Amino acid sequence: MKKTKQPELSSARGVALTALDRVFQNGAYSNLQLNQLFSQTQLKDSDRRLATNIVYGVLQHQLTLKYWLAPFVHRKLDSWVETLLLMSIYQYHYLDRVPDWAVTNESIELAKQWGNPGIRKFVTGVLHAILRQGLVSFDQIKDPLERLSIENSVPQWLVAKLSEQYGPEQTKAILASINQPAHVSIRVNPAVSDLASVEQALDQAGIKYRSSTVAPDALVITKGEVIDTALFATGAITIQDESAMLAVDSMNVQPTDRVLDACAAPGGKTVQIAARLQSGQVDALDIHQHKTRLIEKNARRLHLADRVVTHTLDARKVGDEFADESFDKILVDAPCSGIGLLRRKPEIRYTKQPGDSEQLYKIQVAILAAVAPKVKKGGIITYSTCTILDQENDGTVRQFLATHPNFELIRTQTTRGVKDDRASATLTILPSDFSSDGFFISSLRRKN
Repeated sequence: MKKTKQPELSSARGVALTALDRVFQNGAYSNLQLNQLFSQTQLKDSDRRLATNIVYGVLQHQLTLKYWLAPFVHRKLDSWVETLLLMSIYQYHYLDRVPDWAVTNESIELAKQWGNPGIRKFVTGVLHAILRQGLVSFDQIKDPLERLSIENSVPQWLVAKLSEQYGPEQTKAILASINQPAHVSIRVNPAVSDLASVEQALDQAGIKYRSSTVAPDALVITKGEVIDTALFATGAITIQDESAMLAVDSMNVQPTDRVLDACAAPGGKTVQIAARLQSGQVDALDIHQHKTRLIEKNARRLHLADRVVTHTLDARKVGDEFADESFDKILVDAPCSGIGLLRRKPEIRYTKQPGDSEQLYKIQVAILAAVAPKVKKGGIITYSTCTILDQENDGTVRQFLATHPNFELIRTQTTRGVKDDRASATLTILPSDFSSDGFFISSLRRKN
């Protein structure tokens, strides 16, 4: 079943099939593939949206779709043929506004374009069988963890880990939430504008929004594209998830503070810190020069470059650059497994492995140990991640405190009092809490 012709890029489904084939075959990034393919085509906006929906939908529901396809296929398929069938099932089941006949016709046409008459005939038979017989029920899966895995398209090891950590009911809520569409949220840049002015400009542009219940100076966009607005171009707003805003919100940055952002790229939290400064400074680190340039670019767009100093430096080597007690506050938004981002980055669920957390935990502990002497006595290190796995969160904090008795864990507090009724001093935002990304924040104060 080898491809015999060049991919057809004149249709939304042709673009989607090409992008997905590259993702599955070569491990390519879906967003980069879509951007590249869109630049090569003249698709209408509606077709671009359909292609994007199909690509992310198939990636997001991959395990579910393969479960549904299995009863109809009894031989090894070439990757692109399997992908075409998965795309078709996704559209049949999840895209209510697309008629089944349209999906079937276009899928058969793609099979003809990409393959040969035998492949076209095979795809036609499978699709007609699926429509005739329907999709198999999840009730046939007896093991509860396996059923949750297949039903929500999340690897079984991760379902087991979440169940162990959060219990069955909360795990079901988390899994259900990560398969919902991700919101776009914006943060108002106080160096350029204010909330009332931004709301007025959004109203004039016909963009719909609601207030954030999570973060101050934040709005959730419900309809419209803010990235194309003058607000974005002039730096009055930036796109940032509500949960991600809370790390800096909890830091209580003062106008004269010197702050270290130890794992800064692409700079979203760096500029959030900088916006709170006047005569202060934020030193932003990243190990890669192209990423420090990205931080600088973000700072310029938001008119905050005079408050940001970038350094191409591994955070574990801060001793090479900075004297002890140089900083009033330090943010370690650490490298992590990114499990809190499953809604926004569907590939993560399939690429991560159980052992990844152990390796990342070691890096996180090493970074905290390296930056610890650099904060002033009485200063605070804010340690945050975009994962919801305990080993990389409270586990890392416990290990740091065990080896640094001159630090104490204090309660993380936010402007909006997010989850103030919790028992723990650390703050964990689950994807199911506010339909935002999963996030973890802790506050470590140096005593002496």
